[in-house]
Amino acid sequence: MYVLGRGGTTDDLDRGTASDDGTAHGDETNCDDGNDRDADQRPHTARIGSFLARDGSAGAAVGVDLDRPHAGVVFGKRGTGKSYTLGVLAEELAAAEGVAPVVVDPMGVFGGLEVAGGRVVDPAVRPASIPPSAWPPLLGLDPASGPGSLVWRVVADAVDDEPGAARDSDITTEPDPSPSIAALREAVAAADAPRETRRAAANHLRAPAVIDLAGIPDAAAAAVVRAVARGLYDARIAGDLSRLPWLLVDEAHAFFDGVAESALRTLLTRGRAPGVSVVCATQRPAALPSVAVSQSDLLVSHRLTAARDVDRLAAAEATYLAGDLASRLPDGVGEALVVDDATETAHTVRIRERRTPHEGESPRASRLSDGGPG
Repeated sequence: MYVLGRGGTTDDLDRGTASDDGTAHGDETNCDDGNDRDADQRPHTARIGSFLARDGSAGAAVGVDLDRPHAGVVFGKRGTGKSYTLGVLAEELAAAEGVAPVVVDPMGVFGGLEVAGGRVVDPAVRPASIPPSAWPPLLGLDPASGPGSLVWRVVADAVDDEPGAARDSDITTEPDPSPSIAALREAVAAADAPRETRRAAANHLRAPAVIDLAGIPDAAAAAVVRAVARGLYDARIAGDLSRLPWLLVDEAHAFFDGVAESALRTLLTRGRAPGVSVVCATQRPAALPSVAVSQSDLLVSHRLTAARDVDRLAAAEATYLAGDLASRLPDGVGEALVVDDATETAHTVRIRERRTPHEGESPRASRLSDGGPG
């Protein structure tokens, strides 16, 4: 098995090697049905698929290193397999020891991971996990406005008044020592401020009470992502988390323009030292900050057609992807170009089949009609 992120040597290639054109050589093959883990699959290795030869056949198995922390990105236009690939990685993480996978699911398509022992939760974010200065923009308020400054002051006072107030990193299911959203609304209502200012602030404070990421407002989702990202990072710094966390963020472009950005940047730039991995998946690479790609040592790209998205990929990985990058990106659904920073090579891979249900497939009218299948 060729292992991405482990500095591919004979130790990692086992019975097969791969050329730069993505063709696998050697006697190792697999059918990539995803039903069983490879008999020779090493611990702390995630099998994501197999090399795709030019004739379309599957070659040596391809895995991702889970032993060390990594930063990665998964690209692909809609319908090419981006979320599917993220789900494959999540399955492998769920089966590995010593790691703690967390999936940010904005679209509600990863529920099938419960079959692999996953747990779908509606996260509860402590208000104190968001700094007071971040609350006005989180709620869509100008910090200099009356309602914005009132929210800032109320949150700051409420957190200071709580002797057991949560740190910026806290996200938990334990009893909440930090002020609740309801308590903040009550404080706003009792504040010494004009009635209209208090009403506007109270109305905006209703948004973060919605915490289900599927279909909730962007600001509320960003608050969850920030709390989770900071929570994982700070827990590792403090020694409170024995396993190495992996944060998988689907539709990541939506979280790099708001309150979650600083927390995600922290994982990308400083997460490896405490052992926190992050993988950002998006159909819009150009919408990610350049640091998301430049700091990634693992890159998986399904088909891209927008010129600016291809340019973002090429600019960040020009050393390894010389020539016409657009012509190297595969066309087939479930096929991807993988870039391995450890070996400074790029290969074409066919992603293996999921072992758990994939809920991201587009609905079809034919399946809803009386005469349509299933």
